[in-house]
Amino acid sequence: QVQLVESVGGLVQAGDSLILSCAASVLTFISYVTGWFRQAPGKEREFVASINWIGLSTYTESMKGRFTVSRDNSKTTVYLQMNSLKPEDTAVYYCAAKSPGARTYPYWGQGTQVTVSS
Repeated sequence: QVQLVESVGGLVQAGDSLILSCAASVLTFISYVTGWFRQAPGKEREFVASINWIGLSTYTESMKGRFTVSRDNSKTTVYLQMNSLKPEDTAVYYCAAKSPGARTYPYWGQGTQVTVSS
């Protein structure tokens, strides 16, 4: 069982930066693919980015260049650096983990609210 704990998000202004972290409870996490997702009010949850154990990352096209996912395997932690935030980035952000090759993410964090004011 993998438990994921996200850092607290917060209220920021448009144009600001914010970094979220996702810490795992087990060392085997370092072999997992970790994804970031978000869900805005009234919208479906959407994929933001993911990173595998060797650091290969993927992003939703609209977030490329503004968001960066990284990991520190020594700390079993994955980060999401968000720059040039926009009001439309307001959402609950979730990290999730799956074993390589799995189709779905069985492990999810509790979610953290990020609010971007204009």
